[in-house]
Amino acid sequence: MHRSFPYQVSARKWKNMALITFSNPEYKDKTVYAVAGSHTQTVLKIAREHQVPIAFDCQDGECGSCLVRVTALDGKGARMGGPLTDKERARLLELGRLTKAEVEDMLVDDFPREWRLACQMIVRDEDLLVEY
Repeated sequence: MHRSFPYQVSARKWKNMALITFSNPEYKDKTVYAVAGSHTQTVLKIAREHQVPIAFDCQDGECGSCLVRVTALDGKGARMGGPLTDKERARLLELGRLTKAEVEDMLVDDFPREWRLACQMIVRDEDLLVEY
């Protein structure tokens, strides 16, 4: 699903800012600004700062309860955050959201897949739709 948001253009005025739209059928969509490139801002941290109710338990990539589907909205290609951590890769494999073939592909093309753990995904300078 690809959505277009009218306020994306205004965010481009500020360098290293990303717009993240959190979407869930049970809640109203919420779009927030995120500082990109900090190397510490995870999707979960940003969600919690803005009272977005993404489920989580461990906050460390062990449980997989913060599983989200991520789509790039800014037309730069399928970057979708920093590379998967070892914990994230292992948990996504275990949850069946990532195959061994996709892991091999990621080693070549360096593009994460649509399923991520919110506690592990570091935000880059890209606009995202995060479905939880």
